[in-house]
Amino acid sequence: MTEKLVRVLYVEDEPDIQVVARLALEMVGGYTLEICSSGKDALIRAPEFKPQLILMDVMMPGMDGPTTLAHLREIPEFATTPVIFMTAKVQPGEVAGYKALGALDVIPKPFDPMTLSGQVQTIWERRHV
Repeated sequence: MTEKLVRVLYVEDEPDIQVVARLALEMVGGYTLEICSSGKDALIRAPEFKPQLILMDVMMPGMDGPTTLAHLREIPEFATTPVIFMTAKVQPGEVAGYKALGALDVIPKPFDPMTLSGQVQTIWERRHV
């Protein structure tokens, strides 16, 4: 039986994308969402929020997604927390690189707000297979 996904930490620096993702994940998907505007913000807020899944943009100013993931993995409680990257860079070699860093999968940007929560749920369920 798959644990029900409820708490998602979303790391995205673009306010417009944050708004669309909040609608897609909270209203359509029914998830409890914590939005962070930077990798640094995610490192501060993740321990308190205790996400079951982290959805993270790859390209962010300051600390990018892969760097943020590396720092999260240094925190014992996030050593195995599933991470999904979101990016426009979805060539097979790039996707393989993100997975090699420990990402479960990659969701292409721009994403469809009506199907985003379903994509997240499918990836979540697939990790338990």
